[in-house]
Amino acid sequence: MQLEVKAEGNKSTMGGIFGKAMDENFKKNQEFMLTSQRAQLERQMAMQNSLREQQMAIQIARGRDLFHWWAAFFAVAATGSLAGFRKTKKPVTLVPLLPLTFIVGYLGDMAYGSKLERIKVEAGRILESEMQLLDLPRSLPTIEDLDRQRDELWKRH
Repeated sequence: MQLEVKAEGNKSTMGGIFGKAMDENFKKNQEFMLTSQRAQLERQMAMQNSLREQQMAIQIARGRDLFHWWAAFFAVAATGSLAGFRKTKKPVTLVPLLPLTFIVGYLGDMAYGSKLERIKVEAGRILESEMQLLDLPRSLPTIEDLDRQRDELWKRH
């Protein structure tokens, strides 16, 4: 229901002037909130991506370190096996080099080769055509499930 007031012979709606200003202010506030929410979401996405990149870099560095250890072990084992072969002339002393060669080759490919690229390509194929492999054994937990688990954890401690 609108109140009408006569002002200098003209009919004027009281809510009209204030309502229009309030509507404009409300729309501006909504736009500001949407812009703020979008900026916050973009910052969160950038932060999550930065954390993901840091974790990936740590995993690659860990793989390279592991490769260096295995390569050193392989060098020592190869030296010992070759020395044993030279001394005994028995090819059985070279047998340990076969699996070690595969292990060092795999780790080297992962650390410095194209293994990570091949893994990313395969992951892309899985995401495109085998999404059912990514399903959780149970559905995603709800807020209620998480609250219940938290409550049970507090009760145990």
